[in-house]
Amino acid sequence: MKNDGVAKRVDPRGQTVAEMAAASGVSAHTLRYYEHAGLIESVGRNAGNQRRYSEADVEWVKFLLRLRETGMSISRMRQYAELRAQGTGTVADRLALLQEHQKVLREQIATLRRHERALETKIAIYRHDLAEQSGDRNPDDGANHE
Repeated sequence: MKNDGVAKRVDPRGQTVAEMAAASGVSAHTLRYYEHAGLIESVGRNAGNQRRYSEADVEWVKFLLRLRETGMSISRMRQYAELRAQGTGTVADRLALLQEHQKVLREQIATLRRHERALETKIAIYRHDLAEQSGDRNPDDGANHE
């Protein structure tokens, strides 16, 4: 992801920052942040020096978002992006990084499932309690609750 200071030229029909933001689901600010953080390789520019994103850029940003939404830190994302930029010789390292992240994610999912079961138990208790309370006010129980 080395940027030698020369903006790469691209097809001027590529997506603008606004179009890329809409296509990828992130703000223009986030796109520029990701670029500055080294997560997005040097973005191509048209003759007017305006950023132009390709479809491959859109898919890459969507993948970055998936990594972020699953809890991967920006520094780990940067590490992955740097490996990706180095080419096919880093596939084993990228695989290892993603497998490690998947392991952490699965542990988080298991923890969330345990929390969900605890909540289900508590909700069931409260529903039972409410049913009993409303049962106390049942007109069929012989009491006059007016």
